[in-house]
Amino acid sequence: MNSFKRENTELPLSSVWLMNSIAEYKGKQELYAKQSPQVLKSLLEAALIESAESSNRIEGVTVEKSRLKPLIIGHSKPKDRSEEEIAGYRKALDLIHAKFRSLKISPETIKELHRLCRGESWDAGKWKEKDNDIIRKHPDGRVEVIFKPVSAAKTPRMMKQLCLSYEHSISQLKYPELYAVVCLVLDFLSIHPFRDGNGRVSRLLTLLALYQHDFTVGKYISLERIVEQSKDTYYEALNKSSQKWHEAKHNIIPWFSYFLGTILAAYKEFEERAVNIKPGRGAKTQIVTQAIERQVGEFNLSDIERECPSVSRDMIKIIFRELQKAKKIKCLGKGKSAKWKNI
Repeated sequence: MNSFKRENTELPLSSVWLMNSIAEYKGKQELYAKQSPQVLKSLLEAALIESAESSNRIEGVTVEKSRLKPLIIGHSKPKDRSEEEIAGYRKALDLIHAKFRSLKISPETIKELHRLCRGESWDAGKWKEKDNDIIRKHPDGRVEVIFKPVSAAKTPRMMKQLCLSYEHSISQLKYPELYAVVCLVLDFLSIHPFRDGNGRVSRLLTLLALYQHDFTVGKYISLERIVEQSKDTYYEALNKSSQKWHEAKHNIIPWFSYFLGTILAAYKEFEERAVNIKPGRGAKTQIVTQAIERQVGEFNLSDIERECPSVSRDMIKIIFRELQKAKKIKCLGKGKSAKWKNI
């Protein structure tokens, strides 16, 4: 496949430094994972909710905030198409969490991930039937084609070739593990094998490939949420690295650097949460308290609710009152939208 065809790619020192930092965190992840089962359960719940919400929201699929937890944690029955896709993404995450060791990265697995995250869509789990362009819409109404993916006719063959190239790269130790994962995801996005849902499947594929190389941070920290928070940089890096992809003369480094930055950010957050939360105290209380301590300037209850999706609004209110009583935070107004600040 095109990214795997490139020979003698010289990695910049910044990329080597990032890979070494990630390797250090990877070595400590089991230690963090043994800190407290209660802590891990809270982080796992939060990551599931954030991952399903963020990955779909990047693609314009949203649901009411109050419906997220019932859909993802409570397995509530979806009420409409958007809720079907949110619930379906959760099923795809469940599959990866439970069977990542036995799931082979193959066209069949990729189509199954697509089938799950696309809900009841007529083309769920099917390669695209028509050619599709990646476009950019300008404020003045102009539509610009920024990339032409592989044609529909060539897609099945190219997807088979991609999976074989990735498998060969791993088995022959041709590239560093993280670099091979980057090539896999970049080529997948450049092929753009589905009519819709390519972005979501690319993020599921990223998670699966990372798990198989024992980079399991995505189980406890949502990689999808980090991508959403850096969405502009994500698209910029992808656009730079896809130029001349069809000729296999593209520059993988912008996408590789972005990818490494995302993984490192997740590990740093995991360490902060896992190390600082003590098992003797309520894990959810400390998760909320840490979220409040991270706030810069004024914030409100909804801001904390977004950062702590596994914690109920009522519990967050109780913690707010406790911190206010302890004179650690100060209320600047009244009502539901009241602003607060750290003292």
